[in-house]
Amino acid sequence: MELIRFAAGHVWNPRAEPDLPYGPRQAALIDLAGVAAARAEMSGWPDYRPTPLIALHGLARRLDLGGVLYKDEDKRFGLRSFKALGGAYAVLRMLQERLAVAGQGDVSAGDLLAGRHREGVSGLTVTCATDGNHGRSVAWGARMFGCRCRIYLHPHVSTARELAISRYGALIHRVPGTYDDSVRRCAEDAVANGWLLVSDTADSEDAQAPAIVMQGYGVMADEILSQTGEDGATHVFVQGGVGGLAAAVCGHFWQTLGSRRPRCVVVEPSRADCIARSIAAGRPTPVPGDLDTFMACLAAGEVSRPAWTILEHGADDVLTLPDDAARETMGVLAAGVGGDPPLVSGESGCAAVAGLIAAALDPALRKALGLDLGSRVVAIGSEGATDPVAFERAVGRSADAVTRSS
Repeated sequence: MELIRFAAGHVWNPRAEPDLPYGPRQAALIDLAGVAAARAEMSGWPDYRPTPLIALHGLARRLDLGGVLYKDEDKRFGLRSFKALGGAYAVLRMLQERLAVAGQGDVSAGDLLAGRHREGVSGLTVTCATDGNHGRSVAWGARMFGCRCRIYLHPHVSTARELAISRYGALIHRVPGTYDDSVRRCAEDAVANGWLLVSDTADSEDAQAPAIVMQGYGVMADEILSQTGEDGATHVFVQGGVGGLAAAVCGHFWQTLGSRRPRCVVVEPSRADCIARSIAAGRPTPVPGDLDTFMACLAAGEVSRPAWTILEHGADDVLTLPDDAARETMGVLAAGVGGDPPLVSGESGCAAVAGLIAAALDPALRKALGLDLGSRVVAIGSEGATDPVAFERAVGRSADAVTRSS
């Protein structure tokens, strides 16, 4: 099928020096030991397995690249999103900490799964604000480990995503404003009510919950290294949002590989480009306006400070895309290019591939990013059809129909 060219904005990061060491500030947030502990923990959870890294040979040929590998998070724990790695893991860690403070000793995930501390956790409430997927992970973790859950949603979160969260027993709070407004309201209510705040973003560098969430996300980066080998990628294209996923991927590769790490290209919507603005300004810079973008799970107006600690020097480039690029790329992946398998990729899940296509087809961007026949690119497919209605509207077929055609 024909690939449509879309103009992408590009911000190059002059502070991302290849030989810059991974410092103690970054390691305090995500380090090899933390990621290893998270992976060891999750390996004992029901249905854990590394998600597939799929070679898209047809797309690589069409873009004149050495290879394209797609990390398919549609297969993650049945939640269809990488977010399953972060929110639920943070729920576990925070419950364990609360039980330890209460004198319950060293409580394992297996203990909680078996209901051995039901009295200690059943009265606890975890909470977060979400564009959809993080809240679903937190709600899933709460049900799995036996506590209560309240999720805050802003008006642009779809009904389908709300229903997906509420199916795990979470109580839903709809609040006016943007995603960032819902984050602030949730944090205020958590303090007032004594709830455990399992946020994936914060305005303080030393916030605990976002760091735990990023350690969980680092499991995905660790899987990629296991699947490709240390010399397996020259570039990684990853979604933006508040920056937690990009920071986790970038940080794990940075600490593991040092100057041999792949070039980290962050992709975000033009209407919610907080990372691009922050890189350009050299400091966290918010996005004005309503942040209404088709790439719904990337509709963030403020970069998370813990994520910024890593991205400030670790992200090499940021690309910004119009919404139509995501719609088109969902169809491209669902159809498959040149014999590639059909893939179910949601509005935000396809953003990394959309950025890669836009960059590879633009001669100036291609040169700026060093994309050529020697490039081996990992593109993160961060979600599947987490909003089935939006997916079918964009692609013209249901996610199940695309899966059956593979």
